[in-house]
Amino acid sequence: MATRDELVVALTARYAASNRAGRGRILDEFVAISGLHRKHAMRLLRAGGPGRRSGPRAERRVYDAAVREALIVLWEASDRICGKRLRPLEAMERHGHLQLVPEVRAHLLAMSAATIDRALRTVRERAGGRKRRHAAPSAAIRRSVPVRTFDGWNDPPPGFVEADLVAHSGTTAKGSYVQTLTLTDIATGWTECAPLLVREQKLLIEVLSEMRARIPFALLGFDTDNDSVFMNETVKTYCDETGLVFTRCRPYRKNDQAWVEQKNGAVVRHAVGYRRYEGVEAATALARLYAVLRLFVNFFQPSFKLAGKARDGAKVKKSYHPPATPYQRLLANPRTSEEVRRRVSALYATLDPVELLREVRAAQQALVDIADRPFTGEAGAPAASTLEQFLSGLRIAWQAGEVRPTSQPKAKARRGRRRPDPFVSVTSQMRAWFEAEPWRTAGELFERLQDEHPGVFPDGQLRTLQRRLKEWRQEQAHRMVFGAEAAGQPVAGSALPSP
Repeated sequence: MATRDELVVALTARYAASNRAGRGRILDEFVAISGLHRKHAMRLLRAGGPGRRSGPRAERRVYDAAVREALIVLWEASDRICGKRLRPLEAMERHGHLQLVPEVRAHLLAMSAATIDRALRTVRERAGGRKRRHAAPSAAIRRSVPVRTFDGWNDPPPGFVEADLVAHSGTTAKGSYVQTLTLTDIATGWTECAPLLVREQKLLIEVLSEMRARIPFALLGFDTDNDSVFMNETVKTYCDETGLVFTRCRPYRKNDQAWVEQKNGAVVRHAVGYRRYEGVEAATALARLYAVLRLFVNFFQPSFKLAGKARDGAKVKKSYHPPATPYQRLLANPRTSEEVRRRVSALYATLDPVELLREVRAAQQALVDIADRPFTGEAGAPAASTLEQFLSGLRIAWQAGEVRPTSQPKAKARRGRRRPDPFVSVTSQMRAWFEAEPWRTAGELFERLQDEHPGVFPDGQLRTLQRRLKEWRQEQAHRMVFGAEAAGQPVAGSALPSP
């Protein structure tokens, strides 16, 4: 309205001094801009200025102070509910709590829900009611950070990375736990990981600075999700001061960060697993693991990279570049400087992939020992192997199934027997009966036992003997398959013999 009034004042003099054709052009322009009716626009320009607006007129007020006072009583008696639900007038009158004159009563019944809320607005604010929800502090920062979608990269040079946090909370998100900051370069797939002891923006900046020093190329862009640990003044100021292009993905669109999300699973979860890690000791062990893992993944782990997608109706056909390591993509990129090529090539010449894998396994085992500490005393942590022992074990490692300690299930405390063994005095005797006649059932052996020891073993102990006999049959079957030297070894979890 104020802008329209200024426009009327500016055009009035021109409109009065113009001829018929000029006034028509001015009127056309004014109607197109203001959206007013043409006749009303002509009256405004002839009058020489905007008309005087009157404020709210007291004589037009429908509900007076008496109605407002009665409304407040009703509102308080209804436990301060909203106007749409405020209808306890008849009940209060029936019990004699409220007696109104007919005019006030009629006005209260005629009030709409919106009018009730407007009349109670100041009363509700003074009573300490819930105020309007304000936007989060990160909302203003989020609006100032430009959005980049999954197809908005347009083949960037090495240095533009996507960042994300991976929570190592285990089965519950309660309390404080370690998180992993993952950076993935768009052009080469180079991945760097570092642990965060807590979710704190200043700690994030310190860890990011350390990761920038380890990356062989200069960091140019920083793309994150809408997490408040990224969307804050500290991170934005850091990016502005260091010259980083700070962008973000769309809310609830994880595919906008497909590059780093893929590495969260293929690198972080693949190597670290899903256990809960908390405390300084676990963060230190994670840092040691990532220091070795970054070399093994970036120099010796080829990966596919999407080359393009073609849609044919509902079918999407994807094409990929030949698999290559991030190190190979970095050397093949024409925008990589010669200094960077020289440094990464010199580092690659010193790396032994088998030695790196052995160190990764040792770091994973140390991490698992920290996470499963209440049970490591029972199972016993394996001794660290030498490079020769580790290399010789690679030939038969497949026979043991999953070899990554972080991917193996957490050891459970074995519950021991809580009742005394009822057959402790006759175990050797029953074992001799079984060895002599292994085809006998548990029921037959139990009847023989009851005949020789009348009144000692009740019928309810038959189930215990059945479980005992099942273990003996498993041991006998294992001995028949693997030979006499395997007698007494447990069947479950036993490794296959070496060829």
